[in-house]
Amino acid sequence: MRKILIIGSGKSTSYLLKYLLDKSITENLFITVGDLNIEHAKILVDNHQNAKAITLDVFDESSRTKGIKNADIVVSMLPARFHIEVAKDCITYKKHMVTASYVSADMQDLDNAAKENGLILMNEIGVDPGIDHMSAMQVLNKIRAKGGKIILFESFTGGLVAPESDNNLWNYKFTWNPRNVVVAGQGGTAKFLQEGAYKYIPYSRLFRRTEFLEIDNFGRFEVYANRDSLKYQNAYGLKNIKTLYRGTMRRVGFSRAWNIFVRLGMTDDSYTMDDSENMSYRDFINAFLPYSPTDSVELKLRHELKIDQDNIVWDKLIELDIFNPNKPVELKKATPAQILQKILMDSWTLSKTDKDMIVMYHKFGYELHGKQYQIDANMVVLGEDQTYTAMAKTVGLPVAMATLAILNGKIKTPGVQIPITKEVYQPILDELQHYGITFQEKEVPYLGYNPLNN
Repeated sequence: MRKILIIGSGKSTSYLLKYLLDKSITENLFITVGDLNIEHAKILVDNHQNAKAITLDVFDESSRTKGIKNADIVVSMLPARFHIEVAKDCITYKKHMVTASYVSADMQDLDNAAKENGLILMNEIGVDPGIDHMSAMQVLNKIRAKGGKIILFESFTGGLVAPESDNNLWNYKFTWNPRNVVVAGQGGTAKFLQEGAYKYIPYSRLFRRTEFLEIDNFGRFEVYANRDSLKYQNAYGLKNIKTLYRGTMRRVGFSRAWNIFVRLGMTDDSYTMDDSENMSYRDFINAFLPYSPTDSVELKLRHELKIDQDNIVWDKLIELDIFNPNKPVELKKATPAQILQKILMDSWTLSKTDKDMIVMYHKFGYELHGKQYQIDANMVVLGEDQTYTAMAKTVGLPVAMATLAILNGKIKTPGVQIPITKEVYQPILDELQHYGITFQEKEVPYLGYNPLNN
């Protein structure tokens, strides 16, 4: 049998494994799921005849290499920073590899070695990055095929809670790694192109520079800029484009409230707080506010950040129970971001009956025969439950499809790559439609860049 090793059995692995198991008999597959938490891996495997769960420690060379040696292809569902050790072993033992994560500098350095060994190291084949690349390239190439010149491209994605499970004032729950949500936007100034001019938004202002968009049947959303919208300018063939902007979607009002945490310093992950294990949630908030012998924590926060008591932002803070003196932090030597994450997980963790939602929106502007045109394309995917989430579906299925395509020799080009070639994106996009992952495209009057960011 052809052997697939999946390293990591986290939230996005459910659909990936189900897809491969469903095809395991016809495709002659045996899937091994390796994780430090073997019990969780066993739950996903569910005693399937063509799969097994093993204990695999990616930091233990013997454990890691044993699993990789025995596989025909390796799928790494680990946190992004851990892929590189797996990738190096894949080069050593001549195994193809698939991940959903961004290509790191270390990963890119393996490109020549991968090509020399005829190996495919496929990255960014999840939802964002992944489906965003594939769906964008499909439309961009269609426009080019009829002679159009691309002048504008915007792309936004959000992992959100489904409307029927949207029951808090933030209109948000965690559908992926909570840590990534808390530290989003840090580590550099957001950069994009607008009407031929370079624009920059520092982290301190990121959540107050939003624009708005509408998705048919799902209402209004807001968008804040990704860190580097120009990262894919060359890869997408957009060298002379006038407007290029990528961002993250939230429901309207989220960013304004989140900015409170940014201004206070509660999203900082660069230092640890003394005596954090003995703090209450209220103590944590108070640590960022001036001392006063008379004013309450609530009064100090409202005064410091000029929040009126009847402001919806204040209601959102109250809803999180952040002023509770009886809720302990219980994290030793924790960073502010780690403590904030713990507080938010109390309120924003999906319950067993909750459903999540992935929303993606592309805007394409182009010139053809002296006229300007615009195509809007959007995708909405709703989750089934806490395990088979929309996030797991849109991340896991493209990973699984690429894995099988590589095994079957349908993806042949070696090297470190992302899914921007027709060889990769067309069959996967076609197959995703059978799973309800489709884009609605429509021609609309050309509007240019959103005027809110002029």
